[in-house]
Amino acid sequence: MTAQDSATPLSTIAVGGTGTASPRARGTLLAGLGVVSFSLTFPSTAWGLESFGPWSLVALRSTLAALVAGAFLLATKVPPPERRHWAGLAVVAGGVVVGFPLLTTLALQTSTTSHAAVVVGLLPLTTAAFAAIRTGRRPSRTFWCAALAGAAVVIAFTVQQSGGALSAGDLYLFGALLVCAAGYTEGGRLARLMPGWQVIGWALILCLPLMAVGSAVALALEPVHLGAHGIVGLVWVAAGSTFFGMYVWYGGMAAIGIPKASQLQLAQPLLTLVWSVSLLGESLPLAAPLAAVAVLVCIAVTQRAKS
Repeated sequence: MTAQDSATPLSTIAVGGTGTASPRARGTLLAGLGVVSFSLTFPSTAWGLESFGPWSLVALRSTLAALVAGAFLLATKVPPPERRHWAGLAVVAGGVVVGFPLLTTLALQTSTTSHAAVVVGLLPLTTAAFAAIRTGRRPSRTFWCAALAGAAVVIAFTVQQSGGALSAGDLYLFGALLVCAAGYTEGGRLARLMPGWQVIGWALILCLPLMAVGSAVALALEPVHLGAHGIVGLVWVAAGSTFFGMYVWYGGMAAIGIPKASQLQLAQPLLTLVWSVSLLGESLPLAAPLAAVAVLVCIAVTQRAKS
């Protein structure tokens, strides 16, 4: 059984088991499912912080996700990746397993989830830029104009909401954008060579020793107040956002290309605003939904543009 064969059941589940949709439709569906999963990350992190400290939450999140991934890898008897792939997997691990979760968790200690969600609307542009550098592909001028327009809206919103100056939380969020874009780009490239769930699975396994030790140390140093919200939040960011979300996301990127998939993520801020109101009871400034809708409009342009 090859690595690709071992991933067939998961891939079938992810696309509804029909096997009749076009590769572009399947890829768009997979990437869309990833965006929905990611849109719940910030609200779930806010819930998790009700029970755990930031360092404990990040370490436990990665550890639990690695255990889930390890179970799938063992059950399907997937062989380890070739040596030439481990450097790329290390970039994925540093970007999406450690860097982005840690920096956004620290940011959410001072920023609302709605504010953080709109700032992260810059992620599609940064991912497209990293992909252009890494793969040598050059999206069309229309694509870049639409992506830059969405980014301009996000920057204007951030400055307006921060009173004309960036806060510490914003700096954490912008740092998270950079490391996540690098992880997305490298993961999307690797997903063309191995199934997407194996990309995130092996990246998680790579981090498991460090995160397991980090969990023990952080839990000893930070207070823990277990509650329903905290447990649900931890479980979702581990199994939902980190493992399932990344699995379908990388599969979508491999099918429709990194630039196209990255621009679907412009819908994520709007979805997160919905969860912020419905799950956290946050009140939104008028600028938040307006900014989210503005960047959402850019999706139609980027998805139709030649890339």
